[in-house]
Amino acid sequence: MRFVITGEWSKNRLLQLIIVIFVIYVAGLWLTNALLYFQKMSLSYASVTEYYLGSEERFLQPRSYQGMLEVAHFHLFAMGLLLLTLTHLMLFVPLSPNAKAGFIIIPFTSALVNEGGGWLVRFVHPVFAYLKIGGFVALEISLAVLILVALWAVFVGSQEQYRKDRRPAATPRPPSNSPEQSPMTEVGLEGVER
Repeated sequence: MRFVITGEWSKNRLLQLIIVIFVIYVAGLWLTNALLYFQKMSLSYASVTEYYLGSEERFLQPRSYQGMLEVAHFHLFAMGLLLLTLTHLMLFVPLSPNAKAGFIIIPFTSALVNEGGGWLVRFVHPVFAYLKIGGFVALEISLAVLILVALWAVFVGSQEQYRKDRRPAATPRPPSNSPEQSPMTEVGLEGVER
């Protein structure tokens, strides 16, 4: 954690390797999440309601309370931990505070909407299928963006640039009267640290 807080992570190749490998695992989760979703349903209202409410024509039972509770129990913990870790990296990339806030709020919100949407379809009203679809799409997009931003921060983003942008401008030093310093060394160096 010290490497991330101090900005040394942009220079520490082993830490960068850990982040890249973690992001590869997250990309695998992102892909399997989409594959599992589309194995069960599509982005249509009818398929989502059929999955949660069942279908007499296809002899599908509605999702049971206990079954949904078991899935939610695991998903809430796993997604919370994943998003905590992944969004935590956003704190240390050279982006504006508003962009960072968006990269943190949107994934957490979309994960909750994705998980809660199924419950609302099953136990409140089928119209919440649209919420479930929107939550899933927003979660997949926000995870993809977090993956790309984390990789960008490792390979392109510079923590040094982040610090430089936030550093107050240096005050110029008064000229020295030493004989070895020529007047040309002071020209055009306002704000440059020595």
